[in-house]
Amino acid sequence: MDVAVGQRLRDLRRGSNLSLETVAAQAGLSIGFISQIERGLSSPSLRVLATLADTLGVGIAALFGDNAGDSSATGGVVTRERERAELKLWRSGISKELLSPAGADGRLNLFLVHMEPAASTGDELYTHDGEEAGLVLAGEMTLTVDAETWTLNTGDSFRFASRRPHRFSNPSSDAKAVVLWVNCVSAAS
Repeated sequence: MDVAVGQRLRDLRRGSNLSLETVAAQAGLSIGFISQIERGLSSPSLRVLATLADTLGVGIAALFGDNAGDSSATGGVVTRERERAELKLWRSGISKELLSPAGADGRLNLFLVHMEPAASTGDELYTHDGEEAGLVLAGEMTLTVDAETWTLNTGDSFRFASRRPHRFSNPSSDAKAVVLWVNCVSAAS
């Protein structure tokens, strides 16, 4: 999985005619670290992936690859369950399934986020372009936005601007959490 994500990041960077140095400077990361990610030698956190996606001017769904939500047979309207692209952040215990078809602008994306017990985006708060909202379908989730933290249970929902520093986790030590998550990136990003 790390190799596929790394290759996709490299393809996006090269497609934008950006050097490693430029991306590193804009993302606030080292050239060596980005090189390791691109070669599949390092597993980036969700925070790092969001930062790199912003730097490259794409939504995080672009990291799912060229086939992400490929719905050409349905006119770009439907994604069949068997066609869903998935991004596994195995070190963090989080995986994201892209539910929405890949659109021409790719600004509105619907994800099914699966969190293993004790999964977390990490201790650091992170930001990225857009707005997000979600609904906890199973289990519970801890969401921190700015300096406030909430525990959300099945049926609870949320919404916030993605530029507000945030992080999330599954506080349970024995149950998975599943969240229906929407991310909308502004046209200017």
